[in-house]
Amino acid sequence: MDNNDILRRIRYAFDFSDPKMADLFALGGLEATREQVAGWLKREDEPSYEELSDRGLAVFLNGLITHRRGKKEGPQPEPETRLTNNIIFKKLKIALNLTSDEVLEMLALADFGMSKHELSAFFRKPGHKHYRECKDQILRNFIKGMQVTYRVKR
Repeated sequence: MDNNDILRRIRYAFDFSDPKMADLFALGGLEATREQVAGWLKREDEPSYEELSDRGLAVFLNGLITHRRGKKEGPQPEPETRLTNNIIFKKLKIALNLTSDEVLEMLALADFGMSKHELSAFFRKPGHKHYRECKDQILRNFIKGMQVTYRVKR
Protein backbone atom coordinates (compact mmCIF):
# COMPACT_ATOMS: atom_id res chain seq x y z
CA MET A 1 0.00 0.00 0.00
CA ASP A 2 1.28 3.45 -0.73
CA ASN A 3 1.05 6.40 1.66
CA ASN A 4 -1.62 8.20 -0.38
CA ASP A 5 -3.85 5.10 -0.34
CA ILE A 6 -3.47 4.76 3.43
CA LEU A 7 -4.32 8.46 3.89
CA ARG A 8 -7.44 8.10 1.68
CA ARG A 9 -8.62 5.02 3.59
CA ILE A 10 -8.14 6.68 7.00
CA ARG A 11 -9.98 9.77 5.79
CA TYR A 12 -12.86 7.62 4.56
CA ALA A 13 -12.99 5.58 7.81
CA PHE A 14 -13.42 8.70 9.95
CA ASP A 15 -15.22 10.85 7.34
CA PHE A 16 -12.72 13.71 7.76
CA SER A 17 -13.17 16.86 5.68
CA ASP A 18 -10.24 18.50 3.86
CA PRO A 19 -9.94 21.24 6.53
CA LYS A 20 -9.98 18.57 9.27
CA MET A 21 -7.22 16.69 7.44
CA ALA A 22 -5.15 19.91 7.29
CA ASP A 23 -5.77 20.37 11.05
CA LEU A 24 -4.45 16.85 11.73
CA PHE A 25 -1.29 17.59 9.72
CA ALA A 26 -0.89 20.80 11.76
CA LEU A 27 -1.26 18.88 15.04
CA GLY A 28 1.59 16.67 13.85
CA GLY A 29 3.76 19.70 13.06
CA LEU A 30 3.21 20.32 9.33
CA GLU A 31 1.23 23.28 8.06
CA ALA A 32 -0.47 21.81 4.99
CA THR A 33 -2.73 23.80 2.72
CA ARG A 34 -6.11 22.54 1.60
CA GLU A 35 -4.69 22.21 -1.93
CA GLN A 36 -1.80 20.03 -0.71
CA VAL A 37 -4.21 17.79 1.19
CA ALA A 38 -6.45 17.54 -1.88
CA GLY A 39 -3.39 16.57 -3.99
CA TRP A 40 -2.41 13.84 -1.52
CA LEU A 41 -5.95 12.45 -1.56
CA LYS A 42 -6.15 12.13 -5.35
CA ARG A 43 -5.42 8.90 -7.19
CA GLU A 44 -2.19 8.51 -9.19
CA ASP A 45 -3.90 8.90 -12.56
CA GLU A 46 -5.66 12.16 -11.63
CA PRO A 47 -4.26 15.59 -12.48
CA SER A 48 -2.66 17.48 -9.55
CA TYR A 49 -1.86 14.19 -7.75
CA GLU A 50 0.97 14.67 -5.24
CA GLU A 51 2.89 11.80 -3.68
CA LEU A 52 2.82 11.79 0.12
CA SER A 53 6.23 11.10 1.66
CA ASP A 54 6.83 8.72 4.55
CA ARG A 55 7.58 11.72 6.74
CA GLY A 56 4.30 13.36 5.66
CA LEU A 57 2.26 10.30 6.60
CA ALA A 58 4.16 10.02 9.91
CA VAL A 59 3.28 13.66 10.66
CA PHE A 60 -0.39 12.96 9.88
CA LEU A 61 -0.45 9.84 12.08
CA ASN A 62 1.22 11.77 14.94
CA GLY A 63 -1.46 14.45 14.51
CA LEU A 64 -4.16 11.76 14.60
CA ILE A 65 -2.68 10.42 17.86
CA THR A 66 -2.68 13.95 19.34
CA HIS A 67 -6.25 14.55 18.14
CA ARG A 68 -7.62 11.29 19.56
CA ARG A 69 -5.57 11.05 22.79
CA GLY A 70 -4.50 14.61 23.60
CA LYS A 71 -1.13 16.31 23.52
CA LYS A 72 1.69 14.44 25.22
CA GLU A 73 3.66 16.13 28.01
CA GLY A 74 7.17 17.23 27.12
CA PRO A 75 8.76 17.21 23.68
CA GLN A 76 6.62 15.90 20.85
CA PRO A 77 7.80 12.79 18.98
CA GLU A 78 9.79 13.39 15.82
CA PRO A 79 8.10 11.98 12.72
CA GLU A 80 9.87 9.04 11.15
CA THR A 81 11.57 9.60 7.80
CA ARG A 82 11.06 5.94 6.81
CA LEU A 83 7.75 4.18 7.53
CA THR A 84 6.93 0.49 7.48
CA ASN A 85 3.51 -1.16 7.71
CA ASN A 86 4.46 -2.19 11.27
CA ILE A 87 4.99 1.45 12.30
CA ILE A 88 1.75 2.57 10.62
CA PHE A 89 -0.19 -0.27 12.29
CA LYS A 90 1.32 0.62 15.68
CA LYS A 91 0.51 4.33 15.30
CA LEU A 92 -3.11 3.55 14.38
CA LYS A 93 -3.40 1.21 17.37
CA ILE A 94 -2.04 3.95 19.64
CA ALA A 95 -4.26 6.67 18.13
CA LEU A 96 -7.38 4.56 18.66
CA ASN A 97 -6.22 3.38 22.11
CA LEU A 98 -6.93 -0.24 21.19
CA THR A 99 -6.16 -3.40 23.09
CA SER A 100 -4.98 -6.51 21.25
CA ASP A 101 -8.45 -8.02 21.59
CA GLU A 102 -10.02 -4.94 19.99
CA VAL A 103 -7.54 -5.08 17.10
CA LEU A 104 -8.40 -8.75 16.58
CA GLU A 105 -12.13 -7.87 16.61
CA MET A 106 -11.53 -5.25 13.90
CA LEU A 107 -9.63 -7.75 11.80
CA ALA A 108 -12.51 -10.20 12.27
CA LEU A 109 -14.93 -7.54 10.97
CA ALA A 110 -12.89 -7.63 7.76
CA ASP A 111 -13.14 -11.44 7.72
CA PHE A 112 -9.48 -11.82 8.62
CA GLY A 113 -8.54 -14.12 11.48
CA MET A 114 -5.34 -14.01 13.48
CA SER A 115 -4.10 -15.13 16.90
CA LYS A 116 -2.87 -12.82 19.66
CA HIS A 117 0.64 -14.24 19.27
CA GLU A 118 0.70 -13.46 15.55
CA LEU A 119 -0.57 -9.95 16.25
CA SER A 120 1.98 -9.23 18.99
CA ALA A 121 4.82 -10.10 16.59
CA PHE A 122 3.98 -6.97 14.54
CA PHE A 123 4.54 -4.66 17.52
CA ARG A 124 7.94 -6.02 18.55
CA LYS A 125 11.26 -4.35 17.79
CA PRO A 126 12.72 -5.37 14.40
CA GLY A 127 15.69 -7.16 15.99
CA HIS A 128 13.51 -9.37 18.24
CA LYS A 129 13.50 -13.06 17.33
CA HIS A 130 9.67 -13.12 17.15
CA TYR A 131 9.35 -9.90 15.12
CA ARG A 132 7.25 -10.30 11.98
CA GLU A 133 6.87 -7.93 9.06
CA CYS A 134 3.32 -6.62 8.56
CA LYS A 135 2.24 -7.28 4.98
CA ASP A 136 -0.06 -4.99 2.98
CA GLN A 137 -2.95 -7.46 3.25
CA ILE A 138 -2.95 -7.30 7.05
CA LEU A 139 -2.79 -3.50 7.19
CA ARG A 140 -5.49 -3.25 4.50
CA ASN A 141 -7.79 -5.58 6.48
CA PHE A 142 -7.18 -3.68 9.72
CA ILE A 143 -8.10 -0.39 8.02
CA LYS A 144 -11.18 -2.08 6.55
CA GLY A 145 -12.16 -3.17 10.08
CA MET A 146 -11.59 0.43 11.22
CA GLN A 147 -14.01 1.60 8.52
CA VAL A 148 -16.67 -0.85 9.69
CA THR A 149 -16.15 0.26 13.29
CA TYR A 150 -15.79 4.04 12.95
CA ARG A 151 -17.47 5.06 9.68
CA VAL A 152 -20.71 6.91 10.40
CA LYS A 153 -23.69 5.23 8.74
CA ARG A 154 -25.81 7.66 6.74
